[in-house]
Amino acid sequence: MDLHKIIYLLWPIKGQDKAKTREILLRDLATRLIGSGAERLTMDIADPEADIKSPAPKLYSGDPICALVNVWVEDLGKRRNIEDMLRYAGFNIAGYLVEESIYTEYGGNRHAKPRDWADGKRSPGVTMVTLMERPRRFTRDEWVKRWHGIMSPVSEEIQPRTRYVRNLVIESITPGALPFEGIVEEAWPSKEHVSNKYLFYGATNPVQLVKNMIKILKAVKSFLDLRRIRTTVMSEYLIKTK
Repeated sequence: MDLHKIIYLLWPIKGQDKAKTREILLRDLATRLIGSGAERLTMDIADPEADIKSPAPKLYSGDPICALVNVWVEDLGKRRNIEDMLRYAGFNIAGYLVEESIYTEYGGNRHAKPRDWADGKRSPGVTMVTLMERPRRFTRDEWVKRWHGIMSPVSEEIQPRTRYVRNLVIESITPGALPFEGIVEEAWPSKEHVSNKYLFYGATNPVQLVKNMIKILKAVKSFLDLRRIRTTVMSEYLIKTK
């Protein structure tokens, strides 16, 4: 069965706390989304367990997202019901049809063992969701080439990610969606691996830290404008994966 993957970025009701957002998504919406045509469903949620500042500087205006909802559907027409449910729950949404490529899966490197937890359980560690815009100086083909051919292998070599999912936007599917062309989900072993620079950059001493930071910064700047990067730390919930 061929499935289409859609990503919905969610912004919360103003003043709603993170625990309430998680409750709405996991207890109220997940089952209903599956019943409305979601063949597979995962969520990244900025909940209390992921309440840690992103290591990426916030150089953009506007509020951060509170969740990312991954939906796989057989019939794209069913997305209307899914979008209505998300909006009815009070979220502002932006939807994107994407092409997924998983660079590293759990158990695919030395930083994590294969997944051994059930659907619906919170994944270990934390996940960083990064929303990316393509700088106009690059053609789309050149931009993807730099992202996949430079950024991905450099960061995989240096940083202790346990899972790395790249989503290339095919088209935005909701009115007014911001012009993101790439959406990345990166899982890390713990909050400390995000907050501690030595762990985040895979370094054991100050000299190695500086060298690795320079390598990562050079790779990032090879395909992105630093002022346009949006990153949020979240918890990952793999709700229905089969």
